[in-house]
Amino acid sequence: MHLNRVMLLTIDKTTITLIPRFRVTRDDHSTWTLHIQDVHPEDTGYYVCQVNMEPVINQVGYLQVVVPPQFVDESSSPSHVSVQESHDVRLVCRATGVPKPTIRWTREDTLPITTAKGTKVDQIDSMELLLKGVTRKDMGAYLCIARNKVPPSISKRIVLEVQCEY
Repeated sequence: MHLNRVMLLTIDKTTITLIPRFRVTRDDHSTWTLHIQDVHPEDTGYYVCQVNMEPVINQVGYLQVVVPPQFVDESSSPSHVSVQESHDVRLVCRATGVPKPTIRWTREDTLPITTAKGTKVDQIDSMELLLKGVTRKDMGAYLCIARNKVPPSISKRIVLEVQCEY
């Protein structure tokens, strides 16, 4: 039984659910195994194996389905951003996955990033990178790297072009 869905899956070897990805095998007189093919994130949850005898025996297991990071392109900055010198720019990188991915920004040329507070750092952990009063020195490729301990980590390259006034 899947507790989160309150759904009976099988009785003995007979599959009750209409989801064909689920099946149970009986390995010997005391061992049953639940098989789930093509696992989906919504399969996450508690499962109960109940043996109806005197006394009733219940075994509860938890399945956590993990999903590698994936960028949400429609909510992220394009791969090329242009801004006028001395203006502010916000670069955005959004990603989904289970567990929730973290985003880290670095510069491709390994130069430090000048934060909105004016400090220089090698990397920033945030979905959004705010650069205030950009100069020519801020021009270049920025990498946002999404990771959540589920391989592979992914990266997106955003080239910042600073238009200078003469």
